[in-house]
Amino acid sequence: MFKKPPQGPGNERDTTAHLSFTDLCAGYDGRPVLRQLSADIPALATTALVGPNGSGKSTLLGVLAGVIRPTSGTLSRRDGSAPAFVPQRAAVPDALPLTVRQTVEMGRWGERGPWRRLTRRDHALVDEALDRLGIGALAGRQLGALSGGQRQRALMAQGLAQGSALLLLDEPTTGLDPEARDRIAGLLGELVTDGVTVVQATHDLTAARASDACLLLRDGRLVGQGRPERVLTATALAEVWQPM
Repeated sequence: MFKKPPQGPGNERDTTAHLSFTDLCAGYDGRPVLRQLSADIPALATTALVGPNGSGKSTLLGVLAGVIRPTSGTLSRRDGSAPAFVPQRAAVPDALPLTVRQTVEMGRWGERGPWRRLTRRDHALVDEALDRLGIGALAGRQLGALSGGQRQRALMAQGLAQGSALLLLDEPTTGLDPEARDRIAGLLGELVTDGVTVVQATHDLTAARASDACLLLRDGRLVGQGRPERVLTATALAEVWQPM
């Protein structure tokens, strides 16, 4: 049986958590992916989920978003509001006949529903999200006509438009140029200041090291948690990425 990571350097648990989970297990069609994970996601902070492909990052993010049901364990939230979940851009078909603005407006459907007219406040939130991601000039463009980085920013703007206190991001900087990555990093810091808790699954160690907290996963198991400088050591990363 997998044992919980011990308390101590690289394995701290936060007492003021937005999310907490204990002995969390999840998978697909009877195939286990997450194996007895216990950790806290600190409130009003950025947390990076780090690990190689197949380590369980996206599955854990899906559980936190409520789109994947855990098979066992407990998950508790600080509040009952729905999180905003931004998937990888590869998960969104190129052929969707939507403009960038329509894509971002979908972020308001949680409150309005898809068939109700958006209010003035809804439009203001959409405009703000477009501006914060630097894609206001692309609002009339078709989503499928954008570059990969532009489309990722459109999906992030949709997440911002939801106005949730919890923003979950799956590989938000993949395929972005350095300027766009810096814009995203700055934006995430602003959101935390504004009262948002941010969790991102990422392969980008630069982004992970800039986060406030980090969960390090391997083969569906949690092997470290705490401040990035204490978790993402050369030794720990070498062990995590070595062949099974």
